[in-house]
Amino acid sequence: MTSYNVLIVDDSATIRGYIKRTLRLAQLSLDEVYEAADGAQALSVIAGHTVNLVLADLHMPVMDGAEMTRRILANPSTSMIPVIIISADPNVERIDELKAMGVRGHLRKPFTPEDIRRAVCGIMGGAHAGQA
Repeated sequence: MTSYNVLIVDDSATIRGYIKRTLRLAQLSLDEVYEAADGAQALSVIAGHTVNLVLADLHMPVMDGAEMTRRILANPSTSMIPVIIISADPNVERIDELKAMGVRGHLRKPFTPEDIRRAVCGIMGGAHAGQA
């Protein structure tokens, strides 16, 4: 089974911790789980580490999730990294714009562990993709 390095980007340490625990409880095969409090920190993590998946909030200080995603997808060396947006933003048009730009998934806060599991497995594949 392939293992992945995941980057969780959210300005709330509580949410980052919840997502990290949820990924582990979902028994996904993870090597490293990196964390960043904003888009600028996330880009620094990506520049220094191998990241296979980004789970990111939209509304953050310094650099928001939309700008971070634009930069990831515009850079040929990072454009293949899947990004899943996890946000409470009710703006459907904004989410549709991000998906058109290349965002691979969207989870609305509040979310369940099963929601994250389905989203990650749906994008990354693996033995757990069909399990709830």
